[in-house]
Amino acid sequence: MRMYSARPGGTRYHPVLDRLSTGASGAVALLGGGLLALGLRGLGQLHSGWLALVAYLALCGLVGGFARPRAAPLIGLAAWLCCNAFTEHRHAELGWSGPWPEARHFAVFTATALLVSLPTALPRRTVRATPVRLDRPV
Repeated sequence: MRMYSARPGGTRYHPVLDRLSTGASGAVALLGGGLLALGLRGLGQLHSGWLALVAYLALCGLVGGFARPRAAPLIGLAAWLCCNAFTEHRHAELGWSGPWPEARHFAVFTATALLVSLPTALPRRTVRATPVRLDRPV
């Protein structure tokens, strides 16, 4: 069911989007991470560099825009797994650089998904109609 909302006094209506569930958000992020790794392979960018990091941050932001805020850790984990296994170590092997560098990557991916999903999860205002007074002619 699609509901519509608008700002008071505004003329543009915006549809309220249904949010993905937590599991579906993780699955979409994992599938998107794999497809992104294939795209980066086509560009020759399967190494630990800024382009791969920015691409996975964009993936987290895109999936986070359609997800609920509580799905952000799962999105961050899926992006970290794909980024670590396919772009940094290239042969679908998870490498471990120590707790702080890996936790930093996971935190950045999770924070990106969370920051994008928070504003879209705010409750929207309903359209209020002005009351019609029956004692006066309209």
